[in-house]
Amino acid sequence: MKRNACSFGFGILLCLAITSISLAQSAGGSADIARGKYLVEQVSLCGDCHTPHNEKGEPIQAQLLKGATVPYKPAVPTPVFADKAPNIAGLRGWEEADAIKFFMTGIAYNDLPARPPMPQYRFSKEDAAAVTAYLKSLSPAGKPAAQGK
Repeated sequence: MKRNACSFGFGILLCLAITSISLAQSAGGSADIARGKYLVEQVSLCGDCHTPHNEKGEPIQAQLLKGATVPYKPAVPTPVFADKAPNIAGLRGWEEADAIKFFMTGIAYNDLPARPPMPQYRFSKEDAAAVTAYLKSLSPAGKPAAQGK
């Protein structure tokens, strides 16, 4: 009888330990997503190009980071200048490691830099992982949106 009670107690302790680890990991994930949201929305200002704007110039929140026409043109001719910013919500087509590398080096999975006006970010590995976690947490549903008039 003592052995069954001991095994039962050990089983409960094991379940509690696993639950604690799972909660800590999800809390870390939530912290990464919150940090990534801050970096995307307040530091890098990704929505300025990747979110369509209405006729008043306000971002259309329902289409956050779903892609848009770049709202300005280069002052001098730039042959590779991108006139459209892609849908980055969900980071479709990007492996996590490639996205982190991109935000750390500015070099994409195809070994090419992003086309201007996309800056070549130099995030730390932790910040690049946070940005990636946030973007991957967004719903990728929907086609890239056109800029509002």
